[in-house]
Amino acid sequence: MGRFRYITNRTLLNSENKETGRISVLVRADSDTAEVKYKCPECGFEEQTQKPWKRPFSVKCAKCGFLIRLPRLKDEIKKAKKRK
Repeated sequence: MGRFRYITNRTLLNSENKETGRISVLVRADSDTAEVKYKCPECGFEEQTQKPWKRPFSVKCAKCGFLIRLPRLKDEIKKAKKRK
């Protein structure tokens, strides 16, 4: 992880709580720009883009406008445990 400040690959839930999307985010150690590749969980649109890196991180689908939020992983795990 020395060359990167942040790396994640996650599945995304749509409005019906089904895993239909995915997101991959890379932030290089010497950069403030996130390299993002996603498949929108609502419409299925796929895109690669770059966006300034800041927390909390989110990206909006270029086709349908669905806001994809990327919470901290430990917060996401807590939320998943509560759903079970």
